[in-house]
Amino acid sequence: MDTFESVKMAVTTLTANKLRSSLTMLGIAIGNAAVIALIGIGQGAQNYTSEQMESYGANSLFVYVSPEDTEGSTSETPELVLSDAEAIATQAPAVKAVAPQIGSQLSISYLNRNTKSSITGTTPEFLYVRNMAVARGRFFNSSEQQQNVQVVALGSGLAQKLFGSEDPLGKEVKIGNASFLAIGVMKAKGAFAGENLDDAAYVPITTMADQLTGRRSPYGIPIDSMQVSAKDKQSIRAAAFQATNILTQRRGKQDISVVSDKSFNDLIDQVTKILSLTLAAIASISLLVGGIGIMNIMLVSVTERTEEIGLRKAVGATQAAISMQFLIEAIVLSVAGGLIGIGVGIGSTTIVGIFTPLKPSVPMEAIALAVGVSGGIGLIFGVVPARRAAQLDPIVALRSA
Repeated sequence: MDTFESVKMAVTTLTANKLRSSLTMLGIAIGNAAVIALIGIGQGAQNYTSEQMESYGANSLFVYVSPEDTEGSTSETPELVLSDAEAIATQAPAVKAVAPQIGSQLSISYLNRNTKSSITGTTPEFLYVRNMAVARGRFFNSSEQQQNVQVVALGSGLAQKLFGSEDPLGKEVKIGNASFLAIGVMKAKGAFAGENLDDAAYVPITTMADQLTGRRSPYGIPIDSMQVSAKDKQSIRAAAFQATNILTQRRGKQDISVVSDKSFNDLIDQVTKILSLTLAAIASISLLVGGIGIMNIMLVSVTERTEEIGLRKAVGATQAAISMQFLIEAIVLSVAGGLIGIGVGIGSTTIVGIFTPLKPSVPMEAIALAVGVSGGIGLIFGVVPARRAAQLDPIVALRSA
């Protein structure tokens, strides 16, 4: 009997017991569906974080003061100041733009509408560095920053809260106890890593320091954070080196750390991959359970088909032919369950993509691996029943039938 005939007979035998075959395939189907869905969702999470990091700013570097002073210097400048950012912008050839920031949670109101929001003091370069755009009106300029002008650009969500359908441009809003002229509304950006850029307001950094937070020091305006954009991807390492050297010379000690967005992205990708693989490994336990189910049902099948096995041996069927028949049945069950599970898994990732910001994708390698593993499970767990069927004595089999 050739392989095609064996497969055909296996399908006929299995379809004769539809309920039993369906329940046997269920474990394999659930296992494959879970593994494929988790891999797809994990890939979607990686894609989402990568896109969000790119939208956070192109070729970005984050500059901050290290918690420990490695040189043990007695310098008294613990914080970064605005002049540090200006020095990097003017002295580092590999740097395209620098955006120092001061942040604070303050009340902001218009007429009788009041809310508490994130107020960010920054420079005009913030738009480029953070990859943001103005939807209506404009952002403040360098002249307004130098003159401490009280102007504000509102995030799209904050503008909606305060003004509703009314046009905010040219209206006065109160931030803390100071009045600011609304000159722009930002294009919607969304939230990422706990920061909602749409629910924020942006003012000149000098105005923020003088009018809202009162932050001044003998060294200048202290800043909370500094984001630097390199000229291109190839310049990121040079920009980091130059920024570190400039600040080390200015501060008299090596307490500066510069981290690229690629480092954050790589870390997030690594964590996501490990989490996805761990969950997929846990889900694959159901494949083992499904394999045990296949072995169990095939052993039952051998017992039920003792007369058939005896007759086939009596008319000349070899042990190899009998063994192959039961192996093929086990493999067909396993592969069919695997294919159903793959279909369910891909369907699940599609639904997740529709209802969430994630864009799940299932690599073809994962699908091919799932099919291969399913077939392998059928082969491995079908060996014991196949050997038992092949070793039946035809005379004993016919006598017990």
